[in-house]
Amino acid sequence: MQKRPLGHSPLSIAPLAFGGNVFGWSVDEKRSFELLDAFVDAGGNLIDTADVYSAWVPGNRGGESETILGKWLKQSGKRAQVVISTKVAKWTEQPGLSPVNIQQAVDGSLRRLQVDCIDLYQAHQDDASVPMEDTLGAFARLIEAGKVRAIGASNFGAARFADALAVSKRYGLPRYESLQPEYNLVRRAGYEQELEPLIRRENIGVISYYALASGFLSGKYRSAADLAKSSARGGAVKKYLNPRGLQVLAALDAVAAAHGATPAQAALAWLIARPGLTAPIVSATRVEQLHELLGATSLQLSDDEIAQVDLASA
Repeated sequence: MQKRPLGHSPLSIAPLAFGGNVFGWSVDEKRSFELLDAFVDAGGNLIDTADVYSAWVPGNRGGESETILGKWLKQSGKRAQVVISTKVAKWTEQPGLSPVNIQQAVDGSLRRLQVDCIDLYQAHQDDASVPMEDTLGAFARLIEAGKVRAIGASNFGAARFADALAVSKRYGLPRYESLQPEYNLVRRAGYEQELEPLIRRENIGVISYYALASGFLSGKYRSAADLAKSSARGGAVKKYLNPRGLQVLAALDAVAAAHGATPAQAALAWLIARPGLTAPIVSATRVEQLHELLGATSLQLSDDEIAQVDLASA
C-alpha cells in the first residue's frame, strides 16, 4: 500500500488503520494475533489502541488491548513493520492530561506494549482543567526522552485544537500532528464544517474512527428486524435507519456494484479519497472480514461516483 505522511511527523502510514479496541473484548488473544498478522502481511501498518481498552468489558480493568498487542509484537518480530498508536486521558485509573498522569500513563503503556518507544501518543480527550502548555510540555519531555515519536489528539473540538496548535507555536513545543475525529458518510457535518478546514490549513494528519458507523455502512442493517443481528451494535445503528441513511446505502450499493465491491469497501474508499484524510480506522473480528475491508485500499472511485455518494449523504 502507498504510505501517506502523518502531518509533519516522521511517520508514514497506509491508507487504512486497524483498531485494537476489539482485542480482549470481542476477540481473544489467539484471534487478535491472527488479525494482526493478516493486517500487516497485507501492507497495513498503523495499529490504534488506548490504555482504557477494554475496561468496559465485565471482568476487565483496562490495558487488555495494549497487553495483547505487546505479546504479539514480541512473538511476531514485526515491530519494525508497524506504527503503534495509543492514547491517554480516558482511563479512570489514570485520567486526564496532567503532566504527572501523562508520565505515569506512558510508562504503563510502554510496559504493556513491551516497546521502548510509542510511535504516536494521543490525548484521548480534551482536559480543560490543565493548562494546554503544561500538557504539551509533558508530551515534549516524552519526545525528548525517546519514549514517544509524535503526538496527536482525539475527540478535540476545532476551537480547542486550534488553541493547542497556537500554544505549541508560542512556546516552541511539539504540536499535535494528528487528529482522531468521528467521521463517516452518515456523520459528516461536525468534521467537515469546523475541523476539516483547520486540519487542511495546518497540514494535520487525520485518522478517523467509526468509519462504517458501527457497521451500518456495511449494509448489514436495513430494517428494524436487522437490528437483532447484533446485540452489541443494533442500538448504535438504529438512529441511522431513516430515509437519509437508506439513501446513503442505496448510493453505496450502486457504486459497489459497478466495481464488484461491497458497500463497506465503497464507504471506506470514499473516506480514503477525501482530501486531508490520512486513514480511516477499521476493526474486524474475523480475518475474512478484515480482508474485505482491506480491499477498499485498491478501490478507486471516479469523481462522478464520489459526487454521487456525496449527494446521497449531504
